[in-house]
Amino acid sequence: MSDTGGTNVDLDGMSLEQLSQLKQQEEGRLQAITQRYAQLRAASARLQGAKASLSNLKEASPGGTDVMVPLTESLYVPAKLVDPQKIMVELGTGFFVEVSQIKSATAILDRKLRLVDANSENIVNVVQATRVNIENVNMAMQGKMVEIRARQEGMQYQNTEAASS
Repeated sequence: MSDTGGTNVDLDGMSLEQLSQLKQQEEGRLQAITQRYAQLRAASARLQGAKASLSNLKEASPGGTDVMVPLTESLYVPAKLVDPQKIMVELGTGFFVEVSQIKSATAILDRKLRLVDANSENIVNVVQATRVNIENVNMAMQGKMVEIRARQEGMQYQNTEAASS
């Protein structure tokens, strides 16, 4: 099995308990990665929504278009959009930039979308590799269990042979 660091782990040399711990680690990692993927997809949807809103701004006339400004997800206040060409775009972690054209804002959103999509693709690859790792650990665990059963049956056979002699 190969972990994400590129190092190989010898599953055959591990005990059943070690394999079980490794499987739990990989399953926990898979869950965390899957959650991160969901967060990235939600971010992508928000960016797509922002682009759609920008296309609506193209139709807004300067000098007083009525809009509803969200204060929270369920609380809005009415406002007037004075200049639809001046837009504040979040760059990330609370940093904003004012752009004077809708095209510039769209370009920023497109760059962010490309970055989110690239990260999503990378995470999909890591999820697939982690699933393969889990499957490999499962197969190694099954092999160990077969070995243990065979040893137990061999010992039982030896004990019955010794008792019958």
